[in-house]
Amino acid sequence: MSFNISLSGLNAASNDLSVTSNDIANVGTIGYKELRAEFADIYAASTSSDAIGGGVKLANIAQQFAQGNLEFTQNTLDIAIGGEGFFVLRPNQTSNDIAYTRAGAFNVDQTGTIANSAGQILQVFPVDALGNVTTTSLASTIPLTVPNSVGVPQATTQVDINLNFPAAITPALNVNTAFPGAPVYGPAPAGTLDFELENNPASPDPATYHTSTSATVFDSQGTSHILTMYFVMTDDLTNRWEVRSTLDGAAMTVGGAGVLGPAVLDFDANGMLDTGTSTNGGAIPYDLFTLTNGAAPLDIIVDFTNQGNTLTQESQGSFTVQTLSQDGYATGRLSGLEVDEEGLVRATFTNGQTTPLGKIALARFDNAQGLRQVGDTSWVETIESGAARSGEAGTGNFGLLQSGALETSNVDLTAELVNLITSQRNFQANSKAIETANAITQTIINIR
Repeated sequence: MSFNISLSGLNAASNDLSVTSNDIANVGTIGYKELRAEFADIYAASTSSDAIGGGVKLANIAQQFAQGNLEFTQNTLDIAIGGEGFFVLRPNQTSNDIAYTRAGAFNVDQTGTIANSAGQILQVFPVDALGNVTTTSLASTIPLTVPNSVGVPQATTQVDINLNFPAAITPALNVNTAFPGAPVYGPAPAGTLDFELENNPASPDPATYHTSTSATVFDSQGTSHILTMYFVMTDDLTNRWEVRSTLDGAAMTVGGAGVLGPAVLDFDANGMLDTGTSTNGGAIPYDLFTLTNGAAPLDIIVDFTNQGNTLTQESQGSFTVQTLSQDGYATGRLSGLEVDEEGLVRATFTNGQTTPLGKIALARFDNAQGLRQVGDTSWVETIESGAARSGEAGTGNFGLLQSGALETSNVDLTAELVNLITSQRNFQANSKAIETANAITQTIINIR
């Protein structure tokens, strides 16, 4: 009997050595979770108080899901979880099988899909155009795929601009010839040129306007054009400024309700824009500007009042462009990816646009130790683990995500080396017990 007891001890020590060796071998494996051999004693089915145990057995290999340390990298698609969540993976685009992992070393494969080194595809929750999740069901997760370009170009329809005009300035005179119907404000002083577009270069004479600013706009084909606005103070008594605009040097005509001539911006006595007398309330329309490259005609509103703009004329201030933006863009090429701490993945493009692609799906389990290992540092759910609970990073116990970081193995190498020595001693002790039992047996055999 003692042989069997010691043999069970040898097996236990051998299993302990194997588990420890496996942990040591994976000390550098990203997302690996330490294993622990758990043993139980063996007793015969007896109610006797003097029953002797029958040895030891391996009761369980328990996974230890303690948080590993974070190792920071320069790769946006290296993602670490700080919490109880697991990444959700599928083996291919169409499979319904799901695996879970803590190893967040991802890359873009040949199809533009985000996957790990084993080819397992990272799953995300679908989002709307604003990045809001539309469903958190695991059955509705989709592969995270990176587009090469962002849609079709968008023609500029609105330019928003916020300015301050100087008040102490002398009005310009005789600025009339470039635009039909422009008024004449009296005889031009000697040497003063009209505001007119020269053939080469295509710009007005600097002596005929006070200041200007430009914005890049786009047509329906994504081609960029330069919209330039020239500002001319024409009446310092009524605080009136004229706005004369060109596109690539060609004069633009103010549209909307049959407005003729240049647009005007009027200011009240407090230096604030008078929307009652300014052209179209300060939102100047330029309708159907014909282009020569085959793109659709441009309809652009230059809005001096949108988005909380407070156009002003201050005597102590200089001409200042405070904000200037437009809503058009060309077709863009992918320039990078961004992953925030809540898992929202955005693609950034060379045209300045960003597109939300999805929100990284996370799962957690009531009993993570019940998960079954399937290799490649991934697990699948079992009856013991319970069904996966899906959710977003930053909610519940799912944890937050750290882009540009990896969760390292949670193996304590020092502790494992000590356990290696302990397991070896246990093996030696059980071997000694067998040797002793053998000597006793031999002694009995030798009795004559």
